[in-house]
Amino acid sequence: MNEGLYVIRENRPLTRDMILLRLEGDTSGLTNPGQFVNIRVPEKFLRRPISVCDWREGELTLVYRVVGSGTAALRDMRPGAELDLLTGLGNGYNLGKAGPAPILLGGGSGIPPLLGLCRRLLALGAKPRVLLGYRTAADAYLAGDFEALGAEVHIASDDGSLGLRGRVTDLMENLEYSFFYACGPEPMYRSIARAAKTPGQYSFEARMGCGFGACMGCSCETLAGTKRICRDGPVMESGEIKWES
Repeated sequence: MNEGLYVIRENRPLTRDMILLRLEGDTSGLTNPGQFVNIRVPEKFLRRPISVCDWREGELTLVYRVVGSGTAALRDMRPGAELDLLTGLGNGYNLGKAGPAPILLGGGSGIPPLLGLCRRLLALGAKPRVLLGYRTAADAYLAGDFEALGAEVHIASDDGSLGLRGRVTDLMENLEYSFFYACGPEPMYRSIARAAKTPGQYSFEARMGCGFGACMGCSCETLAGTKRICRDGPVMESGEIKWES
């Protein structure tokens, strides 16, 4: 875990409520896609955890949804302003389990960390297919970025205004794949669990106090016992999830 000041280089809307934030600063603490950062927002007591979308040396990209006063304040910050970040938090996706043809499933605000994952899987020689789910065409974002990497992209929307009418899990039905990686809302995970042909990994969200396992505020029950989403996750194996009936 690293702490430091990062300079805002870009902070702009992608859709009506999704914002792209590009920062300049130390990225040495980031080792795996799926990790997150904890941002100190001016005049707010608790830091805001946000998944890392992608990173290069000295440059960090985040994509976040505006859901309250903290993220609204973050949205209003201008290029040149500084932010205090804790970086390199959590355990990310395990690229070694991908196999030759993994699928990446993203829904809603869970899509961003899959971009960095996709980039690194392609660099390893895998051929990932990316399955993205949106509410409507107006909510779509980052699909072109996955295509620009060279990934095969499939899209579903709730109202049929973009791609297949249905859920992102409907896109799985006729695909053969070696592993799955998922990030999105828990109902999507339940659908994946019913439909998946292989093991995989899910990235979970939770309200966090500290972000590094000290407060136990984000504990959850798994088949392997109590785990902290911030430290033992946010990425967890499909076989250890204890689904509530």
